[in-house]
Amino acid sequence: MLGDTPVQPMIPVKDLKTAQKFYEETLGLKRARLMPDVFATYVSGPSTLNVYQSEFGGTNKGTAALWEVDDLDGTVKQLAAKGVTFEHYDDMPGMTRDGDVHHSGPLKVAWLKDPSGNILSLQNRSAA
Repeated sequence: MLGDTPVQPMIPVKDLKTAQKFYEETLGLKRARLMPDVFATYVSGPSTLNVYQSEFGGTNKGTAALWEVDDLDGTVKQLAAKGVTFEHYDDMPGMTRDGDVHHSGPLKVAWLKDPSGNILSLQNRSAA
């Protein structure tokens, strides 16, 4: 039923203006649409990401969005240079950490939070 329909992540944020600065300037996403004080839509590759004002921003304890990148280590370094702090989850079974990047076999992952506390993930692009 929905298998051929694109899905768009919806991320609630506490302060839309602060989120806009982060998603546009720090992450480098291009804004496609804006309804001030309500929501912003960003283009990310072939998909879109919606960020909206909500009192529940940052309350999700799991990963809200995932980007697969070709050069995870390089992306982590670029974001760290922009002041991004990465999360460290050292209690994850089967994973080890080298700096800000977690490893499990060929899988490499780094987690960060947006200004509202939403957990975002960067992962190396799958070879498959």
